[in-house]
Amino acid sequence: MFPAALCVLAAFFLGSIPFGYLVIRLSSGKDIRTLGSGNMGATNVMRIAGKKLGILTLFLDAAKGALAVWLTRLYSPQESALVLAALASVAGHMFTPFLRFKGGKGVATALGSLLVLTPAAIGLSAAVFFLAVGLTRFVSLGSILAAVSYPLWVLYLKGSHEVLIAALVLAALILWRHSSNLGRLLRGTENRIQWKKGSSS
Repeated sequence: MFPAALCVLAAFFLGSIPFGYLVIRLSSGKDIRTLGSGNMGATNVMRIAGKKLGILTLFLDAAKGALAVWLTRLYSPQESALVLAALASVAGHMFTPFLRFKGGKGVATALGSLLVLTPAAIGLSAAVFFLAVGLTRFVSLGSILAAVSYPLWVLYLKGSHEVLIAALVLAALILWRHSSNLGRLLRGTENRIQWKKGSSS
């Protein structure tokens, strides 16, 4: 029990490392929370600082989620501990204590943690994401559809009840964090992603 609790706590603090904030702070000295959408995710970093730093942020946010679950598997391989570690890493990203419990939207960190926990299901959700973004250039829409589809893929692939509950919780959290994006999508005012620094449409 103690190793599992320690792993989950470690997963939370790994997830709470605000890489988007650090990337912008170290590259320009600016605070990403005052730039663009104010979000510290890869999409906002890309809009502000360009594709390379956006991809770096995506990789780092996904890597911390993957590392959290991978380390838990090493020291406390029970499925319940792995599920809690995945949830904790995403919660850490969303509510980082390093920035007064205001963090990002959790998509990349969820991707990394779930890639270790349920690679097939998250692979299918990733396909939904890339298809939606490729067709519409709305990253938020891709994130929303991927989050909604993930529990369905877990169910289709006959994942355990613990994993399904975690999938539903994560989907709900990501949808909640994207509520403003959903409102803009419905109003037709959401920005489309561009692949050039500082531009959106």
